[in-house]
Amino acid sequence: MKNISKLAFLSLLLTTLIWSCSKDENKIYFEGGTAPVLTASKTALALSFATAADDAISFSWSNPNYQFNTGISSQNVSYVLEIDTTGANFTNPNKKAIAISQDLSLTISVGTFNDYLLNQLVLKPGKSHNLDIRIKSTLINSSVPLYSNVLKYTVTPYAIPPKVVPPTAGTLWIVGSAVASGWSNPLPAPYDVSQKFTRVSETLYELTVPLIGGSANGYKLIQAQGNWDTQYHAIDGTVFSGGDFELKNSDPQFPAPAASGTYKITVDFQRGKYTVVAK
Repeated sequence: MKNISKLAFLSLLLTTLIWSCSKDENKIYFEGGTAPVLTASKTALALSFATAADDAISFSWSNPNYQFNTGISSQNVSYVLEIDTTGANFTNPNKKAIAISQDLSLTISVGTFNDYLLNQLVLKPGKSHNLDIRIKSTLINSSVPLYSNVLKYTVTPYAIPPKVVPPTAGTLWIVGSAVASGWSNPLPAPYDVSQKFTRVSETLYELTVPLIGGSANGYKLIQAQGNWDTQYHAIDGTVFSGGDFELKNSDPQFPAPAASGTYKITVDFQRGKYTVVAK
């Protein structure tokens, strides 16, 4: 009887061990990968308006070959090509990040690359700038990032026409329910002075002004007193802190902040964007 009990116990123990081993074998473990290697078709970049439609450069990179205990990953691999200024170590909030799904190469035209430099990285045209470029690979949900080697370039962006036509006479005012003047156009004194922007450059205007908060309030920008036809208005989807705008007698208004206070408004016609910052 004791022998039968021992045999039954050993049988149960063996079954448990086999089940346990089988369970462990079903687990999937990440075992690593190889950082992608980034290469480019050119070691130097020349940008000009005359060649805007031409290819500027082509990038290609190796597959990182993500490895699991079950073999090479069958998951989709996503890539991001990152372009940043040298020294920022890819932490610049204005860096350009280009999402690429599964492909192992990317070609960028002269005009597009120049646009990245001017409107994303906000670099000055006509001056040379040092750039770092790398590729980042990830699996699903941006997991397990791997970073390539860094390619370095010295590039001079060229000036392009502003995205939004600047004021013809170089003057700009704010009007609306979010400012003291209300919607009066032309602006009565003293608002014709206190609500007039300072022209910093041909394409950049700034104004520090009290704004009346609340979702019911808003404002527009006019470039000629008594004229709504040449106004600037926000484009759908903008928020009070900034966004896109255009030259057109239309809605929507630029939105007011939630809280009343003094704010600095910066209007960048070169990029077609505005920003609002509390002072």
